[in-house]
Amino acid sequence: MDVWFYEEHKQNLRLNYRVKRVLAHKKTDYQELVVVETENYGRTLVLDGAVQLTVRDEFIYHEMIAHVPLFTHPDPQKVLVIGGGDGGTVRETLKHKEVNEVHLVEIDPEVVAAAREYFPETSAGLSDKRVHVHYADGIRFVAEQEGAFDVIIVDSSDPVGPAEGLFGKQFYADVARALKPDGLFVAQTESPWANQDILPRIYAGIRATFPIARLYLATVPTYPGWLWSFTLGSKKHDPLTVDPARIPDLGCRYYTPELHRAAFTLPRFVGDLLEKPADPFA
Repeated sequence: MDVWFYEEHKQNLRLNYRVKRVLAHKKTDYQELVVVETENYGRTLVLDGAVQLTVRDEFIYHEMIAHVPLFTHPDPQKVLVIGGGDGGTVRETLKHKEVNEVHLVEIDPEVVAAAREYFPETSAGLSDKRVHVHYADGIRFVAEQEGAFDVIIVDSSDPVGPAEGLFGKQFYADVARALKPDGLFVAQTESPWANQDILPRIYAGIRATFPIARLYLATVPTYPGWLWSFTLGSKKHDPLTVDPARIPDLGCRYYTPELHRAAFTLPRFVGDLLEKPADPFA
């Protein structure tokens, strides 16, 4: 039997994966959750029809969303991860010896359960004694914090459904309040190729909230357009001033000290996209 799964990114764009077998399929209280074994990417987590991670290339996304902010901050002791119930961002965060407390806020317990069962290489860090898992709404959780965290990482799905509010002006203001005076945050901010209608609005909201706003890129084959963006908002520390010589080797497969700076060197079309007038998400 020839079985395919497709992710419909937009009306005229679909990404197709040949499926070997379906490992899990359920409707949770928040979304449709599917785990499939694909031919090219191995085990794959799909939420509401959108691929979240594959075992083949998840290291790229998780290394870049974690190490860039954590090496930008000189002493990241207390870290908050919003979303990321698969545990990949937590796994990378725990590689930093300065980190002594990680709080993961995931709205859907079923995502964490599926990660523990089907993605043990990604979720292993969730059992670390430094990690505190909160099953809660990330927007509400952040709004209740003040001056609590050195680094906040927003590892969310696309700005639809449960994650929509994680891209708004009020949320960014709450993030700024939840950070310490020299804190910083990073969020995945979609594809500059496939999401040109969304990215300028996200970037505008972060730039309007933080004194320092920097967008950087990584190549993630799983995601639409391959080219993926992250945006860092900081109260004080600039990722462009980080000395590569002080970045230790953590055994990463994608992130390197040289790439830390290089990832902020943007193709001209991306720079032009960020300069387009845009109203931030409400």
